[in-house]
Amino acid sequence: MLRPRSSSDNVGIADREGAPGSMARPDPVAARAQLLPVLIFLGMVVAVVSSLGAPMIPTIAALDHVTLATAQWSLTITLLVGAVATPTMGRLGDGPHRKAVVVVSLAAVVAGSVLAALPLPFAALVIGRGLQGIGLGLTPLAIATARDHLPPEKSRSAVALLSITTVAGVGLGYPLTGLIAERFSVHGGFWFGAIISALALLAAILVVPASSHRPKRRLDVSGALLLGLGLGTLLLGLSEAEQWGWSSPRLIACGLVSALLLAGFVVRELRAAHPLVDLKLARNRTVLTADVTGLCAGVGMYLLLSLITRFVQTPSSAGYGFGSSIVVAGFVLLPFSVASVVSSKVVPILARRTSPDLVLPFGCTVLVVAMATFLLAHGSLWQVMVTMAIAGLGVGCTFAAMPGLIVRSVLPQETGSAMSFNQVLRTVGYSMGSALSATVLQAHTAAHAVLPSYGGYQTAAVLGLSTCAVTIVISFFLPRVGRSADVDEQLVRDSVDAAASGTFLYDDESHPLRGAAT
Repeated sequence: MLRPRSSSDNVGIADREGAPGSMARPDPVAARAQLLPVLIFLGMVVAVVSSLGAPMIPTIAALDHVTLATAQWSLTITLLVGAVATPTMGRLGDGPHRKAVVVVSLAAVVAGSVLAALPLPFAALVIGRGLQGIGLGLTPLAIATARDHLPPEKSRSAVALLSITTVAGVGLGYPLTGLIAERFSVHGGFWFGAIISALALLAAILVVPASSHRPKRRLDVSGALLLGLGLGTLLLGLSEAEQWGWSSPRLIACGLVSALLLAGFVVRELRAAHPLVDLKLARNRTVLTADVTGLCAGVGMYLLLSLITRFVQTPSSAGYGFGSSIVVAGFVLLPFSVASVVSSKVVPILARRTSPDLVLPFGCTVLVVAMATFLLAHGSLWQVMVTMAIAGLGVGCTFAAMPGLIVRSVLPQETGSAMSFNQVLRTVGYSMGSALSATVLQAHTAAHAVLPSYGGYQTAAVLGLSTCAVTIVISFFLPRVGRSADVDEQLVRDSVDAAASGTFLYDDESHPLRGAAT
């Protein structure tokens, strides 16, 4: 039976409002109108900076005299570091030091941007890009901050909007950095990243509120090391598979070591008193659906983005491609950003007129359509731009729905950790998609040739299409496994509405119902 929510039911709401008896106190900084714009700005900056290397990979390869597969590490390393840093930052951010974590992370992003901008060897660029990857952990912290400090009427759209910034910022960052790189060289693009991340650092210092009311949480260092080494070994094997050979002892060793490390991470997290990531939350089918969908959608998203940025810059003498500049390659992806923002308006309408359970399958289906469109129609730039618009709509709908699914299913004090783990899986998906695109194209590059054959793009597109098709099945059927036949559909709708607004419905004293959002 549903009952009215009291102030004792929801710690997060009580803390946010400074209710009597809560641990929090009224926070004048949190009431400022600048908080939400600053959080959105932080998310956009992180997305733009993290994507700086993507449209410039062919140019980086030429300038630093490395292969395209090696140059791809200027993107993959950022995503890899982000995958490791995100859960660590999420756990720290659930405690009293959230603002300090945000500030230190942005300082690392600034330092990494400056290092990448300097005319140093390729190794320095990779290190700088790795430091920039630390910023990928800021989005879950921004979501947790919005939930803690924004009133319900503002948090309704804030959570979904902050989630979409990670997508919209990518599409916005490509044309901006491409334009700067073409006019001022590749290093100019990274100087642009240094400037905007410095502005984000200043804004965070001035506006982001403290979370001193939250209890201190112990950091699981062992878990962080196991996760980082496991993911690093996995991506190293994927990136070097073609060069080493798919049956080489080194590749097999990488696979075995990665499997052992990640298995050790899972065992560690399940047994730890203070885990880096509370994997037990995945027992909730709603959370598990969001996490698995985030991983698979991340693979498909970055696989497609990596393919298209290289495809449009390939000289037409190769038998395909347009020989476009970095600027044109960036603007080709602009529809992706625009459509992803538009999707934030589509999701509530779709949820109300159909079913909240259909939002994720819908987004994944649209992403499959985008993959198929690229596979079948890429003879002109406008066709590629249409593909990116479709992909932006699909990815935007998918990622906009995930925060509501998670927020409505976990307790307020676990929001940062749960969102961080979802972001980890997304970032792992990004990394795998980036590495897979380089591996597949390298496999279709003849000896002593620079460019892959057209068949490489076809193979990679089919791989991405298959991944997204599997995601449709997972997102549609997994939440229904074991579901009672008498589930009240209106309850599901109400709960989805509750998550978006930050208002939570409870069926007992401690456990939120499936849905959330009013």
